Amino acid sequence: MNKKSPQPTTKPPGDGYPENDAVELSPAGATAAAAAKRARAETIGRYVAMFAMPLIMVGMMITGYLGTMHAPAPNNMPIAIVGTSAQANQFIGSLVASNPDAVAIRMVDSVEDARQLVIDREVSGAVSITDGTAAVYTASAAGSSQASVVRAMLVPQVLAEGLTLQAQDLVPLPSTDIAGLGAMFMATALVMAGYLPFSMVLSNSPELLRFRRAIPLLAGWAALVAGIVWAVTGPILGVIEGHTLPVLGIAWLGVFSIGAVQLLLTRFLGPMAVIAALLLLTVLGMPASNLSLSVHTMPSFYTFLHSFLPTPAIGEALRSVLYFDGAGVWRHVMVLIVGGVLALLLTLGADALKRRRKPNATGPKPTIPSLHGGPRPKSRFWRYGALLLFPLGMVVMMISAMLGAMSAPAPQNMPISIVGSTVAQAQQTVDGLSEKMPGLFDLRALDSVEVANTQVQDRTVTAAFILPSADKPEAILLTNQAGGSSAQQVVSNVFGQIAAAQKLELVKHELAPLHSNDNMGSVSMYLAMGWMLAGFMIIIVGSSAAPSSRPLRRLVPIVAAWSVFISAVLWLIAGPITGSVDGHFWQLWGVGALSVFSVAMFSAVIERLIGMLSIIPAIGILLLIGIPASGGGLSVYMEPAIFRVLHDILPMPAGVEAVRSILYFGGDTVAHHLLTFGIWGVGSLILLAIIDAIKPPRTELHPFDDEPAAAGPTPSSASDSKSEPESGSASEPETGKDLATV
Repeated sequence: MNKKSPQPTTKPPGDGYPENDAVELSPAGATAAAAAKRARAETIGRYVAMFAMPLIMVGMMITGYLGTMHAPAPNNMPIAIVGTSAQANQFIGSLVASNPDAVAIRMVDSVEDARQLVIDREVSGAVSITDGTAAVYTASAAGSSQASVVRAMLVPQVLAEGLTLQAQDLVPLPSTDIAGLGAMFMATALVMAGYLPFSMVLSNSPELLRFRRAIPLLAGWAALVAGIVWAVTGPILGVIEGHTLPVLGIAWLGVFSIGAVQLLLTRFLGPMAVIAALLLLTVLGMPASNLSLSVHTMPSFYTFLHSFLPTPAIGEALRSVLYFDGAGVWRHVMVLIVGGVLALLLTLGADALKRRRKPNATGPKPTIPSLHGGPRPKSRFWRYGALLLFPLGMVVMMISAMLGAMSAPAPQNMPISIVGSTVAQAQQTVDGLSEKMPGLFDLRALDSVEVANTQVQDRTVTAAFILPSADKPEAILLTNQAGGSSAQQVVSNVFGQIAAAQKLELVKHELAPLHSNDNMGSVSMYLAMGWMLAGFMIIIVGSSAAPSSRPLRRLVPIVAAWSVFISAVLWLIAGPITGSVDGHFWQLWGVGALSVFSVAMFSAVIERLIGMLSIIPAIGILLLIGIPASGGGLSVYMEPAIFRVLHDILPMPAGVEAVRSILYFGGDTVAHHLLTFGIWGVGSLILLAIIDAIKPPRTELHPFDDEPAAAGPTPSSASDSKSEPESGSASEPETGKDLATV
């Protein structure tokens, strides 16, 4: 039988380019052309991924947070009312008429029943009206923000009805956790520990995803994390006391069940499993958790999610054992047990089905040779050690930095101006108050109301207390809510008590009230968080998805274009999409673009040095330390003194203060914060140039071994994969050679 000789490939003539007419390609040339076409398509795909992944993750997170938490308001909040007296009926009518969608009234027969419903967290608050007196019951341990919302809703109505108010906190928070943040930050750290490890294992060492390896590893990891979280929150920080075994059990179960679900997701979604985890556990899970804000201040959809998502289950289970002696804990524990067991069974089923369809399947191959940016470690000890270091570092920083900074909020040298008719009169008051409240406030004597007004307006001081005079017998408190709502609340409470003790009438003047679409002042924090994440993620994703983008001559224009684009996207999310911001496009767009660029350059410096492990210090500096230092959630004057120093240095505080300045103060301090971004950006560019001059950046992923990239799998590796064809994950390579085709 005669073999036909290969026929040349001919491009069709007449395409308008004479040089292309009647050009014949040899078989080798056709193969090379096809390979070049595939390479171009792969390059395009890599750059698309470099932009798409950060866009999805940042956009999803900021939309979720701003959409649910920029202006929380009561929504069908369950309130128990005792009795059917005429006064009770009138109170109910007035309460419902003021906002029909705010409350869901539940009538009960006795005060004891109402109190028990509050303690059991079946209702958010309760009111008992008898003989012209209204007793309002709350439980701050069920959520300090929820208790505040209940009081803000019920107390004005009680006073408007001419009733005498009696307020009682049935389950107050312990003195070691007066803000009630212990359960929230513990749950956040445990959730992170649950979904991070398998996401990284899939990319670096997928052989560990084999079911019989993954489960004991997950069990050990969950025990390690549970012990660390308990040790940091208990013996080290002293936020929780006692309840050791229940806390350890819930922590272990939470990490294990989330890890089991993540293992299942990797079977079906591969690398995109991290997106699904972020959506379920953070974007939806945190607002639905009832930990930071009451779930009854959000759309009803989140009340439904609260009943079965793991983040609320972990948080509420911890809250039950820490503050309510374990009452109601089992329904949350069962969510974790059922979810974990179901995930394991589905994973086994998926693996069995895949083995049946593809008996010789070897599972996914690693896509990231190493986490440290260098060649793939020859030793599994170092490779697996890096995998352990990454999530462990994130968990430790989350629970120590965030909780350590914010667990015991109290004024610490908070600047307040005291204004008298003369400086001497003001100083006399300063001396008296300083003696009674040592270390709480930095009191400054003034004799000018105009100067005090300016100081409050430009945030030099938190508030100003104007002493009564012959012309104005009442005391006046000037506050600045937009400059920090937490500080404003503390100052209002403290100086309200001071005025009451001295039998003075106190008039409060709010110089910069928050907008109705930002009633907690959190918009600036979430928008700045979006800038930080966008700058960081373009570098981390790009270094692995498109390493050819790493040289400075390519990186700078790519990041500049990304910064301009994502800043506009984040404004669209904050503005038209969620309604958190009204206008201010040009200012926020420009500041955001510079912020993203400078953060990206800083992230690139760390990534040059330690590869993907740069996630640990970058997230630590930008967010886990940056958020407490920003004053976005809690005033820096209510945290350890180090955060006041960091407030003037880090990018996250600069972002928060820049947004505040634009939204509320006419951009008065924007130039100062732009200088901060400029220093970070230019300084990082200089360091990048120096690093690249010493060691030029790689533009391709490191090979998985020392063999040529075209080498095929060894016979031994092929036989290994057939001898143990457990699908759903990679067979464990005995050498690095069977990964050479990646």
